[in-house]
Amino acid sequence: MRVFVTGASGFIGSAIVQELIHAGHQVTGLARSAASATALANAGADVLQGSLEDLDSLKKGAAGADGVIHAAFIHDFSNYLAAAETDKKAIEAIGSVLIGSDRPLVVTAGILGIRNDGQLITEDDPAPGFPRASEAAAMALAEAGVRASVIRLPPSVHDQGDYGFVPFIIGMARKHGVSAYVGEGTNRWPAVHRLDAALVFRLALEKGETGRRYNAIGDEGIPVREIAGVIGQYLNLPVASVPAEEAAAHFAWMSRFIMFDSPASAVKTKEQLNWTPLHPGLLDDLNKGHYFGH
Repeated sequence: MRVFVTGASGFIGSAIVQELIHAGHQVTGLARSAASATALANAGADVLQGSLEDLDSLKKGAAGADGVIHAAFIHDFSNYLAAAETDKKAIEAIGSVLIGSDRPLVVTAGILGIRNDGQLITEDDPAPGFPRASEAAAMALAEAGVRASVIRLPPSVHDQGDYGFVPFIIGMARKHGVSAYVGEGTNRWPAVHRLDAALVFRLALEKGETGRRYNAIGDEGIPVREIAGVIGQYLNLPVASVPAEEAAAHFAWMSRFIMFDSPASAVKTKEQLNWTPLHPGLLDDLNKGHYFGH
């Protein structure tokens, strides 16, 4: 299958590209920069120059493909509304080329905060369409005749080279001299290893069904206090609670996310895609030491 991948040179996208190529697919990756283009070429993928803002490049990539994986997102939390709007328009542009065909479109979305009542988030729980509209945009395309499905990622997609939420938390611990959690720290984060997530994307592309939501979840829910504990151990820093009203002072823009209690299940995803996570969980990955330069 000829597969067009956005975000193809990113932390998750590069793993998706390798998963697809190893399975025999031909990949074209969207590249915004010369460095991204070089990385994609070295990985064995074809290159299409463009960006999420360049809708014509997205339509061109989709038009020449048998299937599309949209893994790009502008992670600018200082201007999140604009990033979400760019993402929505990109999904709609890709989908406009695929309407009426059987060519699959797999869209990436997030799972954190879909529920915040301590109940397991399942594939049956719809995401709100605001501020991030990835899932809602994909579901609208499914209703319009696109074979669109959604893969929902947890806040921690971990592996060597991670530059997401967990490295940010580690950076804040180093900055403040304490590995902190909020309140009792019993709120839970789901997680998945990057290579396990990449497999979900391939399986959804190959046999995903229209309008399905897939949860790429390895660890259903790790108490944030336990994550802070491992960080404190490796950095030789005290581990301490901060009250909710002081969370912003310690965690900055992450303060809202760090307090979510969003355990999640992948039971239906495992059954429908015949997927089994095989790689280390988040705590085991942290204990390898590479997050701390060891």
